[in-house]
Amino acid sequence: MATENYIPDEKDLSILRLLQKDAKMSVRDISARINLSPTPTHERIKRMEKQGIIKEYTAVVDRKKVNKGMMVICMIALNVHNKKTAGKFIEEVSKLKEVVEFYNISGDFDFMLKILAPNMDEFHEFFVNKLSEIEGIGQTKSIFVMNSIKESNQIV
Repeated sequence: MATENYIPDEKDLSILRLLQKDAKMSVRDISARINLSPTPTHERIKRMEKQGIIKEYTAVVDRKKVNKGMMVICMIALNVHNKKTAGKFIEEVSKLKEVVEFYNISGDFDFMLKILAPNMDEFHEFFVNKLSEIEGIGQTKSIFVMNSIKESNQIV
């Protein structure tokens, strides 16, 4: 039950910064760092969870250590621009486990996908046998990431 007009105050933002760095940090440790007792700190965290400000807690995994060393940014333009084609495309791409991020964008392309694969052969297999089989694709452009300079989930 998110409330659109809820604006986190500075204490909330401090809590969010700490949780973005370490989601396993205890309420007691957070409260000590923001100079607030544990009970109101816990209440603030629960309120931000309820409001949808904190969407989930997750582990950040080193993709190279789990055999997903190749990252590809794939730009896709649909050949037909209507609600049905876009909806079906979104539905099918959302099912692909290799696609870890998926955006609707503006410009020359309609969608941008971040795809992880073990290597070029596996990416090719994915591209030919899964992605390109989805109806509605008119044009694609794949960009192979050579090195990650900065990756962050820290928003505030």
